[in-house]
Amino acid sequence: MKCLKNTLKWLLIGLFGLTVLLYVFDLDYLIKAVRTIYARGYTTAYLEDYKVFDNRVIEAGEGQSWALHQDYNTVEATETLQDFHNQSQSVAFMIIKNDSIWHETYFEGFDQNSKSNSFSMAKSIVSALLGKAIMDGYINSLDQKVSDFYPQFGDGLGPNMTVGDLSSMSSGLNWDEAYYSPLSITTRSYFDDNLEKVILGLRVVDEPGQSFKYLSGSTELLAMVISKATSKTLSSYLSESFWKPMGAENEAFWQLDSEEQGLEKAYCCIGSNARDFARFGKLYKQHGQWNGIQLLDSSFVAKSVTPRFPDSPEYGFGWWLANHLNKDIFYMRGHLGQLVIVIPEDDLIIVRLGRTITKNDVTIDPHSPDFYTIIEEVYKMIP
Repeated sequence: MKCLKNTLKWLLIGLFGLTVLLYVFDLDYLIKAVRTIYARGYTTAYLEDYKVFDNRVIEAGEGQSWALHQDYNTVEATETLQDFHNQSQSVAFMIIKNDSIWHETYFEGFDQNSKSNSFSMAKSIVSALLGKAIMDGYINSLDQKVSDFYPQFGDGLGPNMTVGDLSSMSSGLNWDEAYYSPLSITTRSYFDDNLEKVILGLRVVDEPGQSFKYLSGSTELLAMVISKATSKTLSSYLSESFWKPMGAENEAFWQLDSEEQGLEKAYCCIGSNARDFARFGKLYKQHGQWNGIQLLDSSFVAKSVTPRFPDSPEYGFGWWLANHLNKDIFYMRGHLGQLVIVIPEDDLIIVRLGRTITKNDVTIDPHSPDFYTIIEEVYKMIP
């Protein structure tokens, strides 16, 4: 018994000492990381982690139900697609044809109202909010300087950085896009309770607006600019600009860095469902129009789904771009394989939410092999 007491005493002393060291070296965010992610058996953020973080509500208004196609769920997924769902742990899969749900399947106890983490699909939504802020007159244009809102970026190369550079991933910021390293700034931003301080500590180290480099910090800074320009929280601006006008059927959650007056983790982390995420695909497919109302300027939408840089045809302003089966495609994409794929030529929207996806070597192809498989198998299903 005495040995057990001594062991427990030294264990507590060790834990106390470790905690002190984490605070001394400004690594105390790891305590939150252990509590919310690592101690639960995960090595990275997971699909339902919105439940263990603080959130701000994205309010819904009068819901507009999706129409069901006359052939709704009359065709089963191909064997290859079923294998993909099983192996990658899909939780939702939808095919929307001519603005009607043609196929819809849920897995692992999920249904049409179940929320899951958007991860980086939120970047496309933040970019839409930028377009709305320009349309509303809060921001002058894509060329307005970030330093107009945050003078902290008024030195060196900082004054050259525009809001358009943030949206198109060409900010030049010194950000490390590493999801699995506990010491990366990406991990810190996910768990730190003062995200604004983290972002304002960044510096512009490369000439902005010259080339594509995917950095989550760019989107977070863009969201901070939008919130400052509008004097509104990102969640409330999203609610009034899109969530309510597009008839989202469920309220959503946006994760915060801390409770009450916290800052939205804007580069990720909207908790919603497949049907409501799909509305953004429809909005962009319809050139920013919804039920006869122009929610987003059509020229902004066109620019968003066009490559900014010839050397990086895979990205526009907040949206991923591809050509497959000789069809031009734009899509929202999030960590672990969250996808809203839009193929305008065939009036087609494909939504997939799930726990894993095959990783791609971005030096060879910016798109996951599963992205191609999903599209190919869907075309085998539809008449």
